[in-house]
Amino acid sequence: MASPSIPAVFAFGDSTVDPGNNNGLTTIFRGNHAPYGRDFPGSIPSGRFSNGKLSTDYLVSILGIKDYLPAYLDASVSDAGLATGVSFGSGGSGLDEATATVNGVLSMESQLNNFDEAIRRIEMSFGKNRSEELVKNALFVISVGTNDVVFNLYGFTPFAFQRSASAYHDLLIQRLASFIQSLYDRGARKFGVAGLPPVGCLPLQMSIGSFMPSSHMLQRLCVDQQNIDSQAYNFKLQNLLSTLQNSLPHSKMVYFGIYDTMMDMITNPFKYGFQETLEGCCGTGLFEIGPLCVVGMPTCLDASKYIFWDSMHPTQAAYLAISNQYQQLLDQYLN
Repeated sequence: MASPSIPAVFAFGDSTVDPGNNNGLTTIFRGNHAPYGRDFPGSIPSGRFSNGKLSTDYLVSILGIKDYLPAYLDASVSDAGLATGVSFGSGGSGLDEATATVNGVLSMESQLNNFDEAIRRIEMSFGKNRSEELVKNALFVISVGTNDVVFNLYGFTPFAFQRSASAYHDLLIQRLASFIQSLYDRGARKFGVAGLPPVGCLPLQMSIGSFMPSSHMLQRLCVDQQNIDSQAYNFKLQNLLSTLQNSLPHSKMVYFGIYDTMMDMITNPFKYGFQETLEGCCGTGLFEIGPLCVVGMPTCLDASKYIFWDSMHPTQAAYLAISNQYQQLLDQYLN
């Protein structure tokens, strides 16, 4: 059903909201090749890091805006299409500038610059008044942070192991607060901000964890400490959003609690129609991601039975369940 109170959706962040902005970048973080997109309309590998649609695609459809949320850098997006929303997200990006730099993708600052460019296009086509009204009523979705902790906190970059999880979370929260403030200063008022997923239950993290010395060595189990860390970050994020809503006049901050939704999928898979919770659909499902999930790689027959498409990214079936939760929260807090 159409939602006149939300005429457009603008998304920022990482691969969870990237519909193909990385396609033209010189980076290994691209999903514009088979078998990605095999269940997308036309079986097109659009650049989405999944077998089909993302949660933001489902969200704009549920809101009655359009069928899917395109990439800003997609040359086919018209000014009229721009005025109903696009995603600026970039797979491999993060709140920490080092994350985007190392991965060769669009930083959050670059995404903000692209938003400024988009608004100038909208102003030229429809006038300043309509542009300002659009930004005021649009929903700004931010989904980012997983790459920061996977690569810079638990990974093998030069930045890893040099700080506590809590201190790094504080840095990320500070960067996020600054980003939201920048959008608010540009006229944005409605925000939907996703927390971290259960990072320790991502197939890649479970695979790496199974080789680490512990009492569970060589066993594929969720990495409990990483999940505890994710919950600690999410607690700080919720406090931030509450503080910002109180301090920024006329703003509305909605927290998208993806952690609980995904943990429910993992612990109660049959409730969602899932059968496989520990492995991705692509290849072995243990390590494959981006350049390792390619043409000729064996894939599962029915991705709708899997929570994960590759070793980090959900299937479109999982994204649909996530988007349904987003919609319930928006109905509760924005209407």
